[in-house]
Amino acid sequence: MNKMPHLLIAGATGSGKSVCVNGIITTILMRAKPHEVKMMMIDPKKVELNVYNGIPHLLAPVVTDPKKAARALKKVVAEMERRYDLFSDTGTRNIEGYNEHVRRYNQTVEEEEAQPLLPYIVVLVDELADLMMVASSDVEDAITRLAQMARAAGIHLIIATQRPSVDVITGIIKANIPSRIAFGVSSQTDSRTILDSGGAEKLLGRGDMLFMPVGASKPMRVQGAFLSDEEVERIVDHCIEQQKASYQEEMIPEETSEVVEEVDDELFDDAVKLVIEMETASVSMLQRRFRVGYTRAARLIDAMEDRGIVGPYEGSKPRTVLVSQTTEEKTS
Repeated sequence: MNKMPHLLIAGATGSGKSVCVNGIITTILMRAKPHEVKMMMIDPKKVELNVYNGIPHLLAPVVTDPKKAARALKKVVAEMERRYDLFSDTGTRNIEGYNEHVRRYNQTVEEEEAQPLLPYIVVLVDELADLMMVASSDVEDAITRLAQMARAAGIHLIIATQRPSVDVITGIIKANIPSRIAFGVSSQTDSRTILDSGGAEKLLGRGDMLFMPVGASKPMRVQGAFLSDEEVERIVDHCIEQQKASYQEEMIPEETSEVVEEVDDELFDDAVKLVIEMETASVSMLQRRFRVGYTRAARLIDAMEDRGIVGPYEGSKPRTVLVSQTTEEKTS
């Protein structure tokens, strides 16, 4: 992983992408102790990585909320900056040099004064497309900073996506992640987006992949190992038996409700009353009733969602109203 130092995995549904991600994670679990490697897992699909909740290698519980994911990535960026400050203070250049410095220092002091070694951190994002839909600029900025600077700090990125289009794998992300794995994709265009060359559209599926390591001129064709769900569960259970998870509080992304601010719009209270009376909520309804533009109406709906008055966006369907008229009367 140190040579990689970051990895981009892309492939259509059923091509073996998730099995590959599971293979990488379980390899780390079986080869590295929890104090040597820590992981931050981001899984907007909510089903792929949830099985790993509770393993001792996790920095925080698996993040499944796309809005929280951007904050989780920012926390990893903050940890990277903290590590660079430590390197600067000790006159070292990377995680290996710093840990060697700490080992030498710990030999000269009492046990209670000993400094902890820095673990490597692997950040896994399974389904980048979902994150880019919710907070593309924040996610792209965080991934770019990590990809550019995090290797020396011992932080590595593994990013997987089913949708290898240019709006998901942007030029900036691609330029900073040199190692790539392409599973079967539907078109040559998708193959070019991942590997900068065709070929992935001809792959057979079921773990058949093209691996482009950093510095290689052309990709290698490789057959990935198959790992069943039962094997993954057995490995996870084995790890949890050895040691329980102890999450680091400063790495857990906080709830959205903590950052809810006052709404600076005189129409907000009237809009809430209307939504509760009508028992439905949509941007177009607010536009018609209050004769306001799309931006203002959308901001009002977003403010209601932050306060738990209406449910999340569901495509063309109106949003669910979560507060009843009686509840509103009690609170007022």
